[in-house]
Amino acid sequence: MKRTLLMTLMLVFTLGLMAQNTAPQAGQGKKPAQIKFDKTTHDFGDFSEKNPVQTYNFTFTNIGDEPLVINQALAACGCTVPKYTKEPILPGEKGEIKVTYNGEGQWPGHIRKSVTVYCNGEVPMTRLYITGNLKKAE
Repeated sequence: MKRTLLMTLMLVFTLGLMAQNTAPQAGQGKKPAQIKFDKTTHDFGDFSEKNPVQTYNFTFTNIGDEPLVINQALAACGCTVPKYTKEPILPGEKGEIKVTYNGEGQWPGHIRKSVTVYCNGEVPMTRLYITGNLKKAE
């Protein structure tokens, strides 16, 4: 009797575990959030020390099926400042990352700066670049 009861309990427990594993998962069949930038590099071209502050808005679209959240946007140096959309971006919607470069006090010449974007997307990290040529004021 004890043996039959023990075997029955083990069978019920095993079937319960198997049922949990076959239950549909939340979000199953949906693509995770996915960030797609219109472009990842912007060239300011030539600009003068007289006008050292340059700004560009990188735009992106969430091409996934889940909301996209930008967790962080980090510049490689203090002369570059990113500002980004804080609210979740719904599927099919657009957002932007505004990158401002301040060349005041910098050496004239070619610049190449990066901003690293972290998000909850299928690809969790994207690097954006700004380039240009800071000309000496004459």
